[in-house]
Amino acid sequence: MGTHDAAYRRKLATAEKAVRRIRDGATIVHGLAAAEPPALLGAIADRARAGTLKDLKVYSLLPMSHAAKTVLSADLSDCIQPYSWFVSGSDRNMVRAGLHYFVPNYFHQIPRLCREFMTVDVAVTTVSPMDNAGYFSFGTANDFTSTAARVAGRLIVEVNENMPRVFGDALLHISEVDAVVENHVPLLESVPPKTKPEDALIGGRIAEMVPDGATIQLGYGGIPNAVAQYLAGHKDLGIHTEVLGPGMIDLIEKGVATGKRKTLHPRKTVFTIALGTRHIYEFMNDNPSIESYPVSHINDPAVIAQNERMISINSILEVDLLGQCNAEYLAGSQYSGTGGQLDFVRGAFNAPGGKSFLAFYSSAKDGRISRVVPRFAEGTVVTTPRMDTHYLVTEHGVINLKGKSTKDRALDIISIAHPKFRDDLLREAENMYLL
Repeated sequence: MGTHDAAYRRKLATAEKAVRRIRDGATIVHGLAAAEPPALLGAIADRARAGTLKDLKVYSLLPMSHAAKTVLSADLSDCIQPYSWFVSGSDRNMVRAGLHYFVPNYFHQIPRLCREFMTVDVAVTTVSPMDNAGYFSFGTANDFTSTAARVAGRLIVEVNENMPRVFGDALLHISEVDAVVENHVPLLESVPPKTKPEDALIGGRIAEMVPDGATIQLGYGGIPNAVAQYLAGHKDLGIHTEVLGPGMIDLIEKGVATGKRKTLHPRKTVFTIALGTRHIYEFMNDNPSIESYPVSHINDPAVIAQNERMISINSILEVDLLGQCNAEYLAGSQYSGTGGQLDFVRGAFNAPGGKSFLAFYSSAKDGRISRVVPRFAEGTVVTTPRMDTHYLVTEHGVINLKGKSTKDRALDIISIAHPKFRDDLLREAENMYLL
Protein backbone atom coordinates (compact mmCIF):
# COMPACT_ATOMS: atom_id res chain seq x y z
CA MET A 1 0.00 0.00 0.00
CA GLY A 2 3.04 2.24 0.27
CA THR A 3 2.76 3.69 -3.22
CA HIS A 4 -0.94 4.43 -2.79
CA ASP A 5 -0.33 5.88 0.66
CA ALA A 6 2.28 8.23 -0.69
CA ALA A 7 -0.01 9.41 -3.50
CA TYR A 8 -2.81 9.94 -0.98
CA ARG A 9 -0.63 12.04 1.32
CA ARG A 10 0.68 14.05 -1.63
CA LYS A 11 -2.86 14.92 -2.75
CA LEU A 12 -4.29 15.52 0.73
CA ALA A 13 -5.28 19.15 1.33
CA THR A 14 -7.64 21.37 3.24
CA ALA A 15 -10.91 22.18 1.49
CA GLU A 16 -9.77 25.77 1.06
CA LYS A 17 -6.56 24.73 -0.66
CA ALA A 18 -8.26 22.05 -2.78
CA VAL A 19 -10.63 24.54 -4.42
CA ARG A 20 -7.96 27.20 -4.94
CA ARG A 21 -7.31 26.10 -8.54
CA ILE A 22 -10.95 26.46 -9.61
CA ARG A 23 -11.16 29.31 -12.11
CA ASP A 24 -13.81 31.91 -12.95
CA GLY A 25 -16.40 30.58 -15.40
CA ALA A 26 -15.94 26.95 -14.35
CA THR A 27 -18.71 24.37 -14.69
CA ILE A 28 -18.97 22.28 -11.52
CA VAL A 29 -20.87 19.02 -10.96
CA HIS A 30 -21.29 17.78 -7.39
CA GLY A 31 -22.25 14.46 -5.84
CA LEU A 32 -25.90 13.62 -5.37
CA ALA A 33 -27.87 13.50 -2.09
CA ALA A 34 -25.78 11.85 0.68
CA ALA A 35 -22.68 12.32 -1.51
CA GLU A 36 -22.91 16.12 -1.39
CA PRO A 37 -19.46 17.14 -0.06
CA PRO A 38 -20.12 19.79 2.60
CA ALA A 39 -16.52 20.94 3.13
CA LEU A 40 -15.83 21.38 -0.59
CA LEU A 41 -19.15 23.05 -1.37
CA GLY A 42 -18.62 25.34 1.60
CA ALA A 43 -15.13 26.29 0.42
CA ILE A 44 -16.40 27.06 -3.08
CA ALA A 45 -19.18 29.23 -1.62
CA ASP A 46 -16.66 31.00 0.62
CA ARG A 47 -14.52 31.91 -2.39
CA ALA A 48 -17.57 33.20 -4.24
CA ARG A 49 -18.60 35.34 -1.25
CA ALA A 50 -15.07 36.68 -0.96
CA GLY A 51 -15.17 37.79 -4.60
CA THR A 52 -12.34 35.52 -5.75
CA LEU A 53 -14.60 33.27 -7.81
CA LYS A 54 -17.36 34.28 -10.21
CA ASP A 55 -19.43 33.22 -13.23
CA LEU A 56 -19.69 29.61 -12.03
CA LYS A 57 -22.21 27.10 -13.32
CA VAL A 58 -23.17 24.47 -10.74
CA TYR A 59 -25.13 21.36 -11.72
CA SER A 60 -27.19 19.50 -9.10
CA LEU A 61 -29.79 16.75 -9.02
CA LEU A 62 -32.14 16.53 -6.05
CA PRO A 63 -30.08 19.08 -4.09
CA MET A 64 -30.18 18.68 -0.32
CA SER A 65 -29.13 20.78 2.65
CA HIS A 66 -25.36 20.96 2.07
CA ALA A 67 -25.84 22.39 -1.42
CA ALA A 68 -28.73 24.61 -0.31
CA LYS A 69 -26.65 26.25 2.42
CA THR A 70 -23.61 26.81 0.21
CA VAL A 71 -23.44 27.00 -3.60
CA LEU A 72 -27.23 27.28 -4.04
CA SER A 73 -27.65 30.05 -1.50
CA ALA A 74 -29.67 32.99 -2.84
CA ASP A 75 -27.01 35.51 -1.87
CA LEU A 76 -24.63 33.93 -4.40
CA SER A 77 -26.97 34.20 -7.39
CA ASP A 78 -24.89 37.02 -8.85
CA CYS A 79 -21.77 34.83 -9.14
CA ILE A 80 -23.10 31.24 -9.21
CA GLN A 81 -25.72 30.11 -11.72
CA PRO A 82 -27.33 26.87 -10.50
CA TYR A 83 -28.73 24.28 -12.91
CA SER A 84 -30.89 21.40 -11.71
CA TRP A 85 -31.52 18.02 -13.36
CA PHE A 86 -34.20 17.24 -10.74
CA VAL A 87 -35.82 19.88 -8.57
CA SER A 88 -36.16 19.34 -4.82
CA GLY A 89 -37.48 21.24 -1.83
CA SER A 90 -34.07 22.91 -1.57
CA ASP A 91 -34.32 24.75 -4.88
CA ARG A 92 -38.00 24.61 -5.85
CA ASN A 93 -38.76 28.20 -4.92
CA MET A 94 -35.60 29.41 -6.65
CA VAL A 95 -36.61 27.62 -9.86
CA ARG A 96 -40.06 29.18 -9.60
CA ALA A 97 -38.46 32.61 -9.18
CA GLY A 98 -36.23 32.11 -12.22
CA LEU A 99 -33.01 32.16 -10.17
CA HIS A 100 -32.23 28.49 -10.81
CA TYR A 101 -32.65 26.73 -14.15
CA PHE A 102 -34.19 23.30 -14.65
CA VAL A 103 -32.60 21.08 -17.32
CA PRO A 104 -35.15 18.54 -18.71
CA ASN A 105 -33.70 15.05 -19.06
CA TYR A 106 -34.16 11.33 -18.83
CA PHE A 107 -32.04 10.25 -15.88
CA HIS A 108 -30.21 7.48 -17.75
CA GLN A 109 -28.97 10.03 -20.31
CA ILE A 110 -27.28 12.44 -17.87
CA PRO A 111 -23.91 10.63 -17.99
CA ARG A 112 -23.95 11.15 -21.76
CA LEU A 113 -24.81 14.81 -21.24
CA CYS A 114 -21.72 15.08 -19.04
CA ARG A 115 -19.55 13.37 -21.65
CA GLU A 116 -20.82 14.94 -24.87
CA PHE A 117 -23.02 17.99 -24.30
CA MET A 118 -21.15 19.97 -21.68
CA THR A 119 -17.64 20.55 -20.40
CA VAL A 120 -17.25 19.51 -16.77
CA ASP A 121 -14.37 21.57 -15.42
CA VAL A 122 -14.59 20.37 -11.83
CA ALA A 123 -16.30 17.45 -10.11
CA VAL A 124 -16.61 17.27 -6.32
CA THR A 125 -18.14 14.38 -4.39
CA THR A 126 -17.97 12.43 -1.14
CA VAL A 127 -16.31 9.02 -1.29
CA SER A 128 -15.48 6.19 1.10
CA PRO A 129 -11.95 5.87 2.59
CA MET A 130 -9.28 4.43 0.30
CA ASP A 131 -8.66 0.67 0.55
CA ASN A 132 -5.37 -1.22 0.48
CA ALA A 133 -5.41 -1.33 -3.33
CA GLY A 134 -5.77 2.44 -3.63
CA TYR A 135 -9.50 2.51 -4.40
CA PHE A 136 -12.23 4.75 -3.03
CA SER A 137 -15.92 3.91 -3.54
CA PHE A 138 -18.59 6.28 -4.81
CA GLY A 139 -20.79 4.78 -2.08
CA THR A 140 -24.36 6.04 -2.11
CA ALA A 141 -24.11 7.99 -5.38
CA ASN A 142 -22.96 6.39 -8.62
CA ASP A 143 -25.63 7.80 -10.97
CA PHE A 144 -23.99 10.52 -13.14
CA THR A 145 -21.42 11.31 -10.43
CA SER A 146 -19.04 8.56 -11.50
CA THR A 147 -19.12 9.73 -15.13
CA ALA A 148 -18.70 13.41 -14.23
CA ALA A 149 -15.74 12.45 -12.02
CA ARG A 150 -13.99 10.76 -14.91
CA VAL A 151 -14.59 13.41 -17.56
CA ALA A 152 -13.89 16.41 -15.31
CA GLY A 153 -10.82 18.52 -15.86
CA ARG A 154 -10.26 18.39 -12.11
CA LEU A 155 -11.63 15.86 -9.61
CA ILE A 156 -11.67 16.65 -5.89
CA VAL A 157 -12.98 14.04 -3.46
CA GLU A 158 -14.10 14.47 0.13
CA VAL A 159 -13.24 11.32 2.06
CA ASN A 160 -15.75 10.45 4.76
CA GLU A 161 -15.44 7.36 6.95
CA ASN A 162 -19.25 7.24 7.14
CA MET A 163 -19.61 6.75 3.37
CA PRO A 164 -20.19 3.03 2.72
CA ARG A 165 -17.80 1.03 0.58
CA VAL A 166 -19.93 -0.38 -2.24
CA PHE A 167 -19.10 -2.98 -4.88
CA GLY A 168 -20.03 -3.15 -8.58
CA ASP A 169 -18.85 -0.48 -11.00
CA ALA A 170 -18.37 1.91 -8.11
CA LEU A 171 -14.63 2.19 -7.53
CA LEU A 172 -12.32 5.16 -8.08
CA HIS A 173 -8.52 4.88 -7.96
CA ILE A 174 -6.27 7.41 -6.24
CA SER A 175 -4.50 7.93 -9.57
CA GLU A 176 -7.72 9.42 -11.02
CA VAL A 177 -8.02 12.02 -8.27
CA ASP A 178 -6.45 15.49 -8.27
CA ALA A 179 -7.03 16.42 -4.63
CA VAL A 180 -8.26 14.74 -1.45
CA VAL A 181 -10.02 16.37 1.49
CA GLU A 182 -10.96 14.54 4.69
CA ASN A 183 -14.21 15.39 6.47
CA HIS A 184 -15.77 12.70 8.65
CA VAL A 185 -19.23 14.13 9.33
CA PRO A 186 -22.54 12.22 9.46
CA LEU A 187 -24.05 11.58 6.05
CA LEU A 188 -27.28 13.31 5.13
CA GLU A 189 -30.28 11.13 5.91
CA SER A 190 -33.78 11.05 4.47
CA VAL A 191 -36.76 9.45 6.17
CA PRO A 192 -39.78 8.57 3.98
CA PRO A 193 -43.00 10.40 4.88
CA LYS A 194 -45.40 8.78 7.30
CA THR A 195 -47.79 6.36 5.66
CA LYS A 196 -51.38 7.35 4.99
CA PRO A 197 -54.41 5.03 5.12
CA GLU A 198 -54.51 5.09 1.31
CA ASP A 199 -50.95 3.76 1.17
CA ALA A 200 -52.02 0.47 2.69
CA LEU A 201 -54.82 0.02 0.14
CA ILE A 202 -52.57 0.90 -2.77
CA GLY A 203 -49.64 -1.12 -1.47
CA GLY A 204 -51.75 -4.19 -0.91
CA ARG A 205 -53.30 -4.06 -4.38
CA ILE A 206 -49.94 -3.79 -6.11
CA ALA A 207 -48.28 -6.48 -3.98
CA GLU A 208 -51.00 -8.96 -4.98
CA MET A 209 -49.94 -8.55 -8.62
CA VAL A 210 -46.22 -9.08 -7.99
CA PRO A 211 -45.27 -12.74 -8.58
CA ASP A 212 -42.68 -14.61 -6.55
CA GLY A 213 -39.28 -14.38 -8.23
CA ALA A 214 -40.03 -10.94 -9.69
CA THR A 215 -37.37 -8.24 -9.88
CA ILE A 216 -38.66 -4.99 -8.45
CA GLN A 217 -37.98 -1.27 -8.73
CA LEU A 218 -39.54 1.02 -6.15
CA GLY A 219 -39.64 4.78 -6.17
CA TYR A 220 -39.16 6.77 -2.98
CA GLY A 221 -41.97 7.77 -0.62
CA GLY A 222 -45.00 6.56 1.28
CA ILE A 223 -46.62 4.46 -1.45
CA PRO A 224 -43.48 2.52 -2.49
CA ASN A 225 -42.65 1.91 1.18
CA ALA A 226 -46.16 0.54 1.73
CA VAL A 227 -45.73 -1.78 -1.26
CA ALA A 228 -42.51 -3.11 0.29
CA GLN A 229 -44.35 -3.87 3.52
CA TYR A 230 -46.95 -5.92 1.67
CA LEU A 231 -44.28 -7.87 -0.19
CA ALA A 232 -42.98 -9.39 3.05
CA GLY A 233 -44.71 -12.71 2.30
CA HIS A 234 -43.17 -13.11 -1.17
CA LYS A 235 -40.28 -15.37 -2.09
CA ASP A 236 -37.01 -14.82 -3.94
CA LEU A 237 -37.64 -11.29 -5.13
CA GLY A 238 -34.82 -9.45 -6.87
CA ILE A 239 -33.95 -5.76 -6.79
CA HIS A 240 -32.89 -3.65 -9.79
CA THR A 241 -33.69 -0.11 -8.77
CA GLU A 242 -32.79 3.50 -9.32
CA VAL A 243 -33.13 4.41 -5.63
CA LEU A 244 -32.28 1.92 -2.91
CA GLY A 245 -34.42 2.87 0.06
CA PRO A 246 -35.57 1.61 3.47
CA GLY A 247 -38.34 -0.70 2.26
CA MET A 248 -36.02 -2.69 0.02
CA ILE A 249 -33.34 -3.04 2.70
CA ASP A 250 -36.07 -4.43 4.96
CA LEU A 251 -36.96 -7.04 2.31
CA ILE A 252 -33.32 -8.10 2.05
CA GLU A 253 -32.96 -8.42 5.82
CA LYS A 254 -36.12 -10.53 6.02
CA GLY A 255 -34.81 -12.93 3.37
CA VAL A 256 -37.56 -11.96 0.92
CA ALA A 257 -35.26 -10.33 -1.63
CA THR A 258 -32.62 -12.95 -2.42
CA GLY A 259 -32.13 -12.27 -6.13
CA LYS A 260 -31.90 -16.03 -6.78
CA ARG A 261 -34.23 -15.89 -9.78
CA LYS A 262 -32.88 -12.72 -11.38
CA THR A 263 -31.89 -13.04 -15.02
CA LEU A 264 -29.55 -10.03 -14.87
CA HIS A 265 -27.08 -9.56 -12.01
CA PRO A 266 -28.34 -12.75 -10.27
CA ARG A 267 -28.14 -12.78 -6.47
CA LYS A 268 -27.16 -9.11 -6.48
CA THR A 269 -29.13 -6.07 -5.40
CA VAL A 270 -28.23 -3.35 -7.90
CA PHE A 271 -28.90 0.38 -7.66
CA THR A 272 -27.55 3.77 -8.68
CA ILE A 273 -28.55 5.96 -5.67
CA ALA A 274 -29.05 5.00 -2.03
CA LEU A 275 -31.13 7.28 0.12
CA GLY A 276 -32.33 6.73 3.66
CA THR A 277 -31.05 6.46 7.19
CA ARG A 278 -27.75 5.53 8.80
CA HIS A 279 -28.97 1.94 9.05
CA ILE A 280 -29.09 1.66 5.26
CA TYR A 281 -25.58 3.05 4.87
CA GLU A 282 -24.21 0.65 7.48
CA PHE A 283 -26.00 -2.31 5.90
CA MET A 284 -24.55 -1.48 2.48
CA ASN A 285 -21.00 -1.07 3.73
CA ASP A 286 -18.65 -3.77 2.43
CA ASN A 287 -21.69 -5.92 1.54
CA PRO A 288 -20.79 -8.00 -1.56
CA SER A 289 -24.46 -8.73 -2.34
CA ILE A 290 -25.13 -5.04 -3.05
CA GLU A 291 -23.69 -3.43 -6.18
CA SER A 292 -23.86 0.06 -7.62
CA TYR A 293 -23.65 1.02 -11.31
CA PRO A 294 -23.91 4.27 -13.28
CA VAL A 295 -27.45 5.37 -14.07
CA SER A 296 -26.64 4.90 -17.76
CA HIS A 297 -26.68 1.17 -16.98
CA ILE A 298 -29.27 0.83 -14.21
CA ASN A 299 -31.89 3.04 -15.87
CA ASP A 300 -31.33 2.12 -19.50
CA PRO A 301 -34.72 0.72 -20.62
CA ALA A 302 -32.95 -1.93 -22.73
CA VAL A 303 -31.00 -3.10 -19.67
CA ILE A 304 -34.06 -3.04 -17.41
CA ALA A 305 -35.94 -5.22 -19.93
CA GLN A 306 -33.36 -7.99 -19.49
CA ASN A 307 -34.87 -8.73 -16.08
CA GLU A 308 -37.63 -11.31 -16.48
CA ARG A 309 -40.77 -10.51 -14.44
CA MET A 310 -39.56 -6.92 -13.98
CA ILE A 311 -41.99 -4.90 -11.85
CA SER A 312 -41.69 -1.11 -11.74
CA ILE A 313 -43.61 0.87 -9.09
CA ASN A 314 -43.62 4.68 -9.06
CA SER A 315 -45.82 7.59 -8.04
CA ILE A 316 -47.47 10.36 -10.05
CA LEU A 317 -49.26 13.60 -9.22
CA GLU A 318 -52.17 13.35 -11.67
CA VAL A 319 -53.52 11.61 -14.75
CA ASP A 320 -55.86 12.86 -17.48
CA LEU A 321 -58.62 10.96 -19.25
CA LEU A 322 -56.29 10.08 -22.12
CA GLY A 323 -53.91 8.26 -19.77
CA GLN A 324 -51.17 10.88 -19.76
CA CYS A 325 -49.36 11.09 -16.42
CA ASN A 326 -47.75 14.05 -14.71
CA ALA A 327 -45.24 13.36 -11.95
CA GLU A 328 -43.23 16.58 -11.94
CA TYR A 329 -45.30 19.73 -12.53
CA LEU A 330 -47.48 21.37 -9.90
CA ALA A 331 -49.25 24.73 -9.49
CA GLY A 332 -47.85 26.05 -12.75
CA SER A 333 -44.17 25.32 -12.18
CA GLN A 334 -41.56 22.60 -12.06
CA TYR A 335 -42.01 20.63 -8.82
CA SER A 336 -39.49 17.80 -9.23
CA GLY A 337 -38.35 16.09 -12.44
CA THR A 338 -38.85 13.13 -14.73
CA GLY A 339 -36.07 11.22 -13.04
CA GLY A 340 -36.13 7.57 -14.01
CA GLN A 341 -39.88 7.06 -14.09
CA LEU A 342 -40.28 6.71 -17.84
CA ASP A 343 -37.03 4.71 -18.05
CA PHE A 344 -38.55 2.05 -15.80
CA VAL A 345 -42.07 2.27 -17.24
CA ARG A 346 -40.68 1.38 -20.65
CA GLY A 347 -38.07 -1.09 -19.43
CA ALA A 348 -40.48 -3.02 -17.23
CA PHE A 349 -43.17 -3.30 -19.91
CA ASN A 350 -40.61 -4.60 -22.41
CA ALA A 351 -39.33 -7.23 -20.00
CA PRO A 352 -40.70 -10.80 -20.35
CA GLY A 353 -43.65 -10.93 -17.95
CA GLY A 354 -42.97 -7.35 -16.87
CA LYS A 355 -45.41 -4.76 -15.52
CA SER A 356 -45.19 -1.10 -14.60
CA PHE A 357 -47.43 0.49 -11.97
CA LEU A 358 -48.03 4.21 -11.52
CA ALA A 359 -49.76 4.93 -8.23
CA PHE A 360 -51.39 8.06 -6.86
CA TYR A 361 -53.98 9.27 -4.38
CA SER A 362 -57.33 9.93 -6.04
CA SER A 363 -57.68 13.38 -4.47
CA ALA A 364 -55.69 16.18 -2.86
CA LYS A 365 -56.29 19.09 -0.45
CA ASP A 366 -58.46 16.99 1.89
CA GLY A 367 -60.56 15.69 -0.96
CA ARG A 368 -61.22 19.07 -2.57
CA ILE A 369 -59.18 18.44 -5.73
CA SER A 370 -59.35 15.45 -8.05
CA ARG A 371 -56.05 13.98 -9.18
CA VAL A 372 -57.89 12.55 -12.18
CA VAL A 373 -58.51 15.46 -14.53
CA PRO A 374 -60.21 15.66 -17.94
CA ARG A 375 -57.30 17.57 -19.47
CA PHE A 376 -54.08 18.87 -18.03
CA ALA A 377 -53.89 22.59 -17.37
CA GLU A 378 -52.14 24.56 -20.08
CA GLY A 379 -48.37 24.19 -19.78
CA THR A 380 -48.48 21.06 -17.62
CA VAL A 381 -45.67 18.63 -18.41
CA VAL A 382 -46.36 15.03 -19.41
CA THR A 383 -43.94 12.69 -17.64
CA THR A 384 -45.31 9.38 -18.95
CA PRO A 385 -47.07 9.56 -22.34
CA ARG A 386 -50.40 7.78 -22.72
CA MET A 387 -48.85 5.20 -25.04
CA ASP A 388 -46.53 4.05 -22.24
CA THR A 389 -48.93 3.99 -19.28
CA HIS A 390 -49.56 0.40 -18.17
CA TYR A 391 -51.20 -0.08 -14.75
CA LEU A 392 -52.68 2.83 -12.78
CA VAL A 393 -53.49 2.40 -9.10
CA THR A 394 -55.37 4.46 -6.50
CA GLU A 395 -57.03 3.54 -3.22
CA HIS A 396 -60.12 2.81 -5.35
CA GLY A 397 -58.67 0.17 -7.64
CA VAL A 398 -56.20 -1.01 -10.28
CA ILE A 399 -56.61 -0.65 -14.04
CA ASN A 400 -54.59 -1.78 -17.06
CA LEU A 401 -54.66 0.63 -19.99
CA LYS A 402 -52.64 -1.40 -22.48
CA GLY A 403 -54.53 -2.51 -25.57
CA LYS A 404 -57.70 -0.57 -24.73
CA SER A 405 -59.61 2.00 -26.79
CA THR A 406 -59.80 5.64 -25.80
CA LYS A 407 -63.36 5.02 -24.61
CA ASP A 408 -62.45 2.08 -22.40
CA ARG A 409 -59.38 3.84 -21.10
CA ALA A 410 -61.41 6.89 -20.08
CA LEU A 411 -64.03 4.75 -18.32
CA ASP A 412 -61.36 2.75 -16.49
CA ILE A 413 -59.53 5.89 -15.37
CA ILE A 414 -62.79 7.38 -14.08
CA SER A 415 -63.45 4.15 -12.17
CA ILE A 416 -60.40 4.72 -9.95
CA ALA A 417 -61.10 8.43 -9.40
CA HIS A 418 -62.59 9.60 -6.13
CA PRO A 419 -66.36 8.85 -6.27
CA LYS A 420 -67.34 12.50 -5.68
CA PHE A 421 -65.71 13.52 -8.98
CA ARG A 422 -66.80 10.66 -11.23
CA ASP A 423 -70.03 12.20 -12.58
CA ASP A 424 -68.24 15.38 -13.61
CA LEU A 425 -65.48 13.35 -15.23
CA LEU A 426 -68.05 11.34 -17.20
CA ARG A 427 -69.60 14.55 -18.53
CA GLU A 428 -66.18 15.87 -19.49
CA ALA A 429 -65.34 12.59 -21.25
CA GLU A 430 -68.48 13.02 -23.36
CA ASN A 431 -67.51 16.60 -24.17
CA MET A 432 -64.11 15.32 -25.29
CA TYR A 433 -65.84 12.79 -27.60
CA LEU A 434 -64.30 9.90 -25.67
CA LEU A 435 -67.71 8.33 -24.91
